[in-house]
Amino acid sequence: QVQLVESGGGLVEPGRSLRLSCSYSGHTLPLAGIGWFRRTPGKERDGVACRSLKDDSSYYADSVKGRFTISRDSVKGTMYLEMNNLKPEDTAVYFCAARQHRYGSDCPKNELDYDYWGPGTQVIVSS
Repeated sequence: QVQLVESGGGLVEPGRSLRLSCSYSGHTLPLAGIGWFRRTPGKERDGVACRSLKDDSSYYADSVKGRFTISRDSVKGTMYLEMNNLKPEDTAVYFCAARQHRYGSDCPKNELDYDYWGPGTQVIVSS
């Protein structure tokens, strides 16, 4: 199976920036896309951003457009989420997820359309 591990979370003041990293490895079959999701207690995971590994296109949730940027280092096998101008409502556990190559969108919005998940990293935005 594909193994994913997130890192880079922590406590940050509003207006500051953080860069999350998702290391992926352990699978020889091609992946269609890697996305970032976030979850607060008692709620389902919501899609934040996704990047296609086939055409390199990127997608963002309306709540983070203009503030977050998803990028990839194919040599290191790492997907990054650069988070700028963080707000208290960005507080959540952030997960990266990989979608196995198959028919359909490379970056679906539904978490059930992804096949592999990391354990998550906590981000707390507070003064």
